[in-house]
Amino acid sequence: MTISQVLEVAIGLVLVYYLLGSIVSWATRSLLEAQETRGKTLEEYLKKIAGEKTVDLTNLPQMKALQPIRYKSGLSMFMGRVPQAAMIEKIPVATLVDAFFDISGLTGASGMNGDALKSHLGQLPPSEGRDAMIQWVDQGVASVNGLRSRASSYFTGLLDQAGNTFKANARRMVILLSIGVTLFFGTDSIQLAKDLWTNAELRAITAAQADMIVQEGGGDLELETILAELDKLSIVKFGWWQIGSALPETANAMDWLGFIALKLLGLGITAAAVSQGSSFWYDLLKKLTSPTKGGGGGSSGGGGGDSEAKG
Repeated sequence: MTISQVLEVAIGLVLVYYLLGSIVSWATRSLLEAQETRGKTLEEYLKKIAGEKTVDLTNLPQMKALQPIRYKSGLSMFMGRVPQAAMIEKIPVATLVDAFFDISGLTGASGMNGDALKSHLGQLPPSEGRDAMIQWVDQGVASVNGLRSRASSYFTGLLDQAGNTFKANARRMVILLSIGVTLFFGTDSIQLAKDLWTNAELRAITAAQADMIVQEGGGDLELETILAELDKLSIVKFGWWQIGSALPETANAMDWLGFIALKLLGLGITAAAVSQGSSFWYDLLKKLTSPTKGGGGGSSGGGGGDSEAKG
């Protein structure tokens, strides 16, 4: 065993995690955009602020100007359709405060205070935003400018909550897709590590491919590029298509239980690794391939101890 060989096995594993993670990243991005998940999540928090006036809020000119423009689906660009305005995904706090005060009739009402201010707020549709303002008035905030200052802090917190909710939903999708991709390919990390350890040619192939991807810049890959890279790697050799050679040679129950447990563990390791995201593995791949540029570990294209890198 040499340090070079250990490094090459690590590069081969990271390369596979990066490619599978790229599939998950592409699928997650496509699904989130198609379902407008970020916009829908933000809208739920806007309803807390404006209640029934949420539509009025989002239809204000300063809000509509924040709508991203994109194709409704991946096929739209090939069908002669023009990109359309999607749901609002991000709102500066100052813009949201101005918009809320506009629909609440508080803009330009700087002279309103005390009981008049509370009476005006009580006529607004029920919402957490209205109730918060009434509570602030009861606590002694007696001017529109005072309410604006409190609203700025309040809306900042709600927008942060909306962002964190979106991230949590996206993370759940990544985990589910990682499990699905792992099961589809049947990529067992334990078996893959064994194959890389015993197969110098496979290590050389993964090293050369990884080095090429890192040199080309890697990053977020489109689906066609991902599939092309998987084809070069012949990743099917690491999955269900090779399970026959790994099956126990006897009918002993303990051997089969051990095989199943090890297979589930290997698949679980892959799913957990892939769920870390393609950018994580690409950054690690760049670090792992750097030592192979020197003379110690050999560079891609060498013999059995060739370095392997993939971005």
